[in-house]
Amino acid sequence: MSTSSESPQGIRPTSVTEWLVANIDGAVPPFDFNFITGGHSNLTFEVVAADSRRFVLRRPPLGEVLATAHDMGREHRIISGFGQTSVPVPTALGLCEDTTVNDAPFYVMSYVDGVVLHDADIADESFADHQLRGAVSHSTIEVLADLHTVDPDEIGLGDLGRKEAYLDRQLKRWHSQWESSKTRELPTMDEAFALLSEAKPPQRYTGVVHGDYRLGNLLCDPADGSVSAVLDWELCTLGDVLADVGYVLNSWVQPGEQHVRGATDYPTERGGFTTREELVDAYAERTGFEVSGINYYRAFQNWRLAAIVEGVLARYLKGVMVDESVDTELYRLQVESLASESLRLLESE
Repeated sequence: MSTSSESPQGIRPTSVTEWLVANIDGAVPPFDFNFITGGHSNLTFEVVAADSRRFVLRRPPLGEVLATAHDMGREHRIISGFGQTSVPVPTALGLCEDTTVNDAPFYVMSYVDGVVLHDADIADESFADHQLRGAVSHSTIEVLADLHTVDPDEIGLGDLGRKEAYLDRQLKRWHSQWESSKTRELPTMDEAFALLSEAKPPQRYTGVVHGDYRLGNLLCDPADGSVSAVLDWELCTLGDVLADVGYVLNSWVQPGEQHVRGATDYPTERGGFTTREELVDAYAERTGFEVSGINYYRAFQNWRLAAIVEGVLARYLKGVMVDESVDTELYRLQVESLASESLRLLESE
């Protein structure tokens, strides 16, 4: 059975080809495997079949990973669950948990056309029309509101995690990750952690929390601005849905606003997108949720993202990520800036 002559690191072409033919309906070999850039954790590959049909394959990063991270079966299950709802996701096509096939579990999903708004330049290239940017804004928050009002029990995800004490669990988890992954001491991370622990609000609304909901994890249609698919569910769990709102607000940087050092330019900086206040109002109207005190969630998400980015930095320094061209100093700056912004938001409350 033939395969493409060259395949990227992280793919064993012969055994993966055999698995695809045996398990994915209509998968016609030979296949070309192409690494899709943009992610910093699980690795994503485009698979192009001989008949030009495309699939997407996801697998964990190379090398050793934290024990509870990068669960391919869990990600596959989440996408399968939301495939029953109005929340747009790729179609889950198959899961391989046999590590002899590709050295790690992986799953395959449908390829969805669309543009990922990774940075401001892509906004200028694909969404130059400000009406389209407004449409992207409305679709982004409407999809998040719909995601949060899905009953996880009704789509088979009721046991995805504990529903209660979300902030307690998250603070404990990411503090532990920070301690195990940190590449240096950073007092602002410790100070923010102490304040976040003291100021926890009660959990008012419980549902599925995406965990990384932002324009960079959405496929948007350049024709009408609608969200075509929500991607990257690896941090998804059950709990306080307002955490996702805080997260998307942090990434929704306004024109002229100073943003996190070391981060790329945000699409929303270029203008034409709705304001943070308009996003919050639209979310509250669609869900009926009370969203006061949202700055706590913004502070929490800055601190949490700092812990995540530090983990990415640690993996790059260990050489277990595919892309070796990154500037690790920018990651250090980003972690420091996120921790400082978390403190600023907490102290402003």
